Amino acid sequence: MARVNFYSGAGLDRADHLRLDEAWLAAQLRRSTTRYVVIWRARNFVVSASDPRPAWLDWSRAEALWAQAEHVTFLGLNGQHAYVALDLSAVDRPAEAAGLSELGEFQDLRLVGPLMARGEGAVLAYARGLVHWHKRHRFCGRCGHPTESRRAGHLRHCTNPDCGLDHFPRTDPAVIMLIHDGGDRCVLGRQKGWPSGMHSTLAGFVEPGESLEEAVAREVEEEVGLKLALAKITYHSSQPWPFPSSIMLGFHAQAAYGPLKVCEEELDTAAWFTRDQLKASPEDERFKLPRRDSIAWRLIEDWLAEG
Repeated sequence: MARVNFYSGAGLDRADHLRLDEAWLAAQLRRSTTRYVVIWRARNFVVSASDPRPAWLDWSRAEALWAQAEHVTFLGLNGQHAYVALDLSAVDRPAEAAGLSELGEFQDLRLVGPLMARGEGAVLAYARGLVHWHKRHRFCGRCGHPTESRRAGHLRHCTNPDCGLDHFPRTDPAVIMLIHDGGDRCVLGRQKGWPSGMHSTLAGFVEPGESLEEAVAREVEEEVGLKLALAKITYHSSQPWPFPSSIMLGFHAQAAYGPLKVCEEELDTAAWFTRDQLKASPEDERFKLPRRDSIAWRLIEDWLAEG
């Protein structure tokens, strides 16, 4: 697709070939042009909620916080800038440290990301995803011993000499799909824990041993009882979704119009909706479409534009 989904398009050269060059990395970390992306307990450091721009730190600020950081990860290069993630989750009040409160505040990226330039939001999402991975892989999944960060934060190595397993960053593949009847109707559902009125496309995680198309067909049949022919499933686009650690793989798929058999364990409700109904959405507690930064919204938006 021509357009870039939110949280992709960071525009960074990830410079994998330089991650083992410790001298080069040490020099980059201290350059005045290096931009530190600060994370605190899954929140990103931004100028403010009303002015949602990344509040980059330079080395003069980051140096004072270095000893308190749980993880430091090199993200990549863009022009004269190197980007480095700095995790301050171990600090109780990071905004009071090193004058950070003068520069910005910590916000949930899901609240401020849609208002940012796409590339900036993508850098913050990338940093958030890596910090989450580090926190979840402090111990080896094979032998249980502690792991340590290596390769500029893109690998965790088991410290048990009898094991020595290398762990690389993981992301969980999930399919997300707009099901339509080939005409003016599509299927939307809602889960019990969602905000009042919100409806969205169907989605689910890919299971071992199945293709993406098979995952789409399985999830749709499980959630609403519709059978899909694999030939009627069309790839749309993908989106990094580090909330906490997914890659969303988007599809449009055609199914024969018919009654839905809603799985109550998966969904609160699901129904067919027409294009006219969605275009007239009141966007309130009675009915609203998904978040504007989500690929679910993009799948719906593009389908509406076809009619």
